[in-house]
Amino acid sequence: MTGNIASLFDEAAARFSDRTVLIGDQESFTWRELDLKAGAVAASLKSAGVKPGQRIAICLDDPLDTIVGVFGGLKAGGVITPFNVRLREDERDQILSQLNPAFVLDSIAEGVEGLSAENVDAEDPAIILFTSGSTGIPKGAVLSHRSVTVGLDMWCHSSLAIEADDVVLSVLPLAHSYGLFGTVMAPLLKGASSVVLPRFGVEEVLAAIEKSDATIFCGVATMFRRILDNGEVNRDALSTLRFATSGAAPCPWELAEEWRESTGVKIVRGYGMSELFRPVCYSPEDTLETPQSIGHAAKGVSLRIVGDDGNSLDGNQTGELWIKSDSCMTEYLDRPEETAAVMQEGWFKTGDLATISPEGLVSIVGRKKEVILRGGYTVAAGEVETVLNSHPDVSEAAVVSVPDRDLGEEICAFAVLRTEATCTEQTIIEFCKSHMASYKYPRIVNFVPDLPKGATGKVDKARLKTWKHCRNKIGTGKIDLCG
Repeated sequence: MTGNIASLFDEAAARFSDRTVLIGDQESFTWRELDLKAGAVAASLKSAGVKPGQRIAICLDDPLDTIVGVFGGLKAGGVITPFNVRLREDERDQILSQLNPAFVLDSIAEGVEGLSAENVDAEDPAIILFTSGSTGIPKGAVLSHRSVTVGLDMWCHSSLAIEADDVVLSVLPLAHSYGLFGTVMAPLLKGASSVVLPRFGVEEVLAAIEKSDATIFCGVATMFRRILDNGEVNRDALSTLRFATSGAAPCPWELAEEWRESTGVKIVRGYGMSELFRPVCYSPEDTLETPQSIGHAAKGVSLRIVGDDGNSLDGNQTGELWIKSDSCMTEYLDRPEETAAVMQEGWFKTGDLATISPEGLVSIVGRKKEVILRGGYTVAAGEVETVLNSHPDVSEAAVVSVPDRDLGEEICAFAVLRTEATCTEQTIIEFCKSHMASYKYPRIVNFVPDLPKGATGKVDKARLKTWKHCRNKIGTGKIDLCG
């Protein structure tokens, strides 16, 4: 039996052949039409001399074309990498130089052709996804056919509980795990429909939900916030939604609660990455949920909290979160040392500091590499961000360290205020001071119009650290930034 993940999509195409499963701005495809178009792409790749196991860069502007290209490349037995259309040319070239593809797919072959998936081994690479590169050069996470199969099962069952009659709204980059697997591949595998928008816009998303009778909206925290800030939300227009999901970046509990109060729709939170899919999450039917936690282990996933000495800690103690799952990547492309640094006997070292409650709920308190060493104390940036984001006037916040002659490092916060907010920097400092230990609260707070973010929606802290900050200048309002 073939190990190719595309064989599962062949089965879905046969089972749901006449169902419209892919809906775009200008056209829609039934599963049969999508399968035949992907077959034509696979045939054209083979005619061009592409052999199973060779790398294929998917560089297409239209999201529906990208999906056809992804399925076609997998059918041909290729190792595919979808590219984000919003990358600058130098960013694209940087990834291409690492990938060294045998073929760059920048157009879709005309016509349709039935073609079964090539026979490959389950442990062979299937997809290479590149990290956002917020702290350096992007790394390619190599995912085998087996890991993709397991990861999609996570999305179908643990994360989304997808039914064949679901309609999933996709407005996320298809070059990243959440968009590709959560909003397209998993729904199509179950015979559900995926409504694909080329990019996010408040009016466009609300119109698409209403027009398509969408049942699941997959978004990121910024999207939920912008929809709420846009004005009065029409609850009737969102009445078809069973739930929404968040990913790519943390979704504060306060935002999830405000969204549910305004829309009547629950946000199902979770935690994932290119290397592991979505191994920690809430399920739509979960009744036990706490503000600070981001879910529990998905089916088949094992979790550990590990101290600096490499020994396991009690779940209530803070340590690095290690995850073991068959969905885990095989390696970082051509980076054996970096692979070895995060992999140990089947465990993936996430680099995130976390705790696990007796009920199995995971709370992320910061990044291991984002700790701030202030006057002999270790402070997790994520812990300070959680407090900042709980302030009613703060829409979004990020914390970094800045050099300090006396303390070594000082805690520097950048905050985006809600519209019509009137608080000052000192107000924010006093708020944090009242909610955390004296060595943890930020002494420097800057108000900014937006936080710099990468393609996945994560805050680009490397760039943030290059911005000028305003030290102890209280009550000056928003400041101009450079960087």
